[in-house]
Amino acid sequence: MAKAKKTSTPGLPSQRQLRAGEIIRHALAEIISREDLRDPELSGVLVTVGEVRCSPDLKRAKVYIAPLGDDSEAGRTRLAGALNRAATFLRGRLGREIELKFTPELHFIADKSYDEATAIDRLLSDPRVRRDIEG
Repeated sequence: MAKAKKTSTPGLPSQRQLRAGEIIRHALAEIISREDLRDPELSGVLVTVGEVRCSPDLKRAKVYIAPLGDDSEAGRTRLAGALNRAATFLRGRLGREIELKFTPELHFIADKSYDEATAIDRLLSDPRVRRDIEG
């Protein structure tokens, strides 16, 4: 029997990585919203889990997060640091929620994609750019 050709593109995540990332993202968002985390920097903070990128072996996950309502770089960095301190606790809770062979090691990173989207929206709403787009 001939071997099946590998169809994944180098550098891009596989379907398995994407699916695991979404499972982890949904579970983490629920865990963070319902758990009472002891860190004072996490009390009363609403967290947006934007994306989870898993390693090919699914043993590590980069979790991109942003505080809801705080657009400052310092706020995002503080939140990422606080969640990294609570990563072991969150990983334990995550292991009970998901059905994967391994519970990945979590690394929280401040998500800057919202800033980039806002900058692009601001550029597109500029009258000079709008005039060029509309013709």
